[in-house]
Amino acid sequence: MRVVDIKADNILHAIADKGILESFVKDEMESPSPRKYVNNTPIYMSRRFGLPREFGRIVLSDFGEVVNGDVKRNHNAQPDVYRSPEVMLKAAWSYPIDVWNVGAMIWDVFEGGHLFHGLDPNPEKGYYTTRAHLAEIIGLLGPPPLDLLRRGTRSGGFFSEDGQWIADCPIPQGNSLEKAELVLAGRNKEMFLNFIKGMLTWRPEDRKTPKQLLDDPWLKSWEISD
Repeated sequence: MRVVDIKADNILHAIADKGILESFVKDEMESPSPRKYVNNTPIYMSRRFGLPREFGRIVLSDFGEVVNGDVKRNHNAQPDVYRSPEVMLKAAWSYPIDVWNVGAMIWDVFEGGHLFHGLDPNPEKGYYTTRAHLAEIIGLLGPPPLDLLRRGTRSGGFFSEDGQWIADCPIPQGNSLEKAELVLAGRNKEMFLNFIKGMLTWRPEDRKTPKQLLDDPWLKSWEISD
């Protein structure tokens, strides 16, 4: 199964504190929410849940874009800013696109901002474009390998036959993951960046597997013993 739509909106907490449900029902019974009828359909005013005393496990939701099996595909997928290189280039993609997606999202959550924006510098566009996103990735990771470009049916719109950038969009200069990471320091920063680098690679086959990521030293350092 490939989720292909991993983003913060789809990451939820399971309810560990069932008391908030009991309180919700009790409050509704004692003081029903205001409502009105539109075309004989009741419309209720929302009632807030109380704050839980503890949070449950993380749950991934919204499987509307999920694709099954090991068949490689090349249709558009993923949220714009989390889109992997092979999807943008329309190369055949598979499970590793989720690894890229998770890496970009973890960066956003941990650092408090997007690693990639894809906003086109052309004022006549001023919105997300694939060329702007690819330019940002080149500025951060360096140029893509030729073997990846040769797999993509859209590569010719952005790169020459020998892999030179030809799109009318400047490549950001002087960027690196080391410069972009502003939260950590020392060994902790080094471990975090190695963790991220295992997910954000041009070639999908160079990315770590989910099992390898679960065993990563940086992630292990955050484990809480029972």
